[in-house]
Amino acid sequence: MANPMRIRAKFDNGNTEVRVLMSHPMATGQIKDAAGAIIPAHYITDVTAQHNGKTVLTAQWGTAVSKDPYLFFKFKGGAKGEKVTVNWTDNKADKRTDTAEIA
Repeated sequence: MANPMRIRAKFDNGNTEVRVLMSHPMATGQIKDAAGAIIPAHYITDVTAQHNGKTVLTAQWGTAVSKDPYLFFKFKGGAKGEKVTVNWTDNKADKRTDTAEIA
């Protein structure tokens, strides 16, 4: 399983701003290692974010996203102390879910 995501959620002027740093190799399957062997593709395919059980973000990613991706998004609503949950799934069926409290 991958390292935990670093999630920061902040309520500001009626909106919640969420910043997420994900630890993932995001290998395209087109790069070779030092020995000349192709590094197999390994990348995040789906990202979702939820607030109070309601989906506030859905994204489908591919090989064009860089290593250790950073994601920023806003949604209307939220309140200090409530939770935001971010999930991802990759092309090898690995999954990660982390939660942060809105500040």
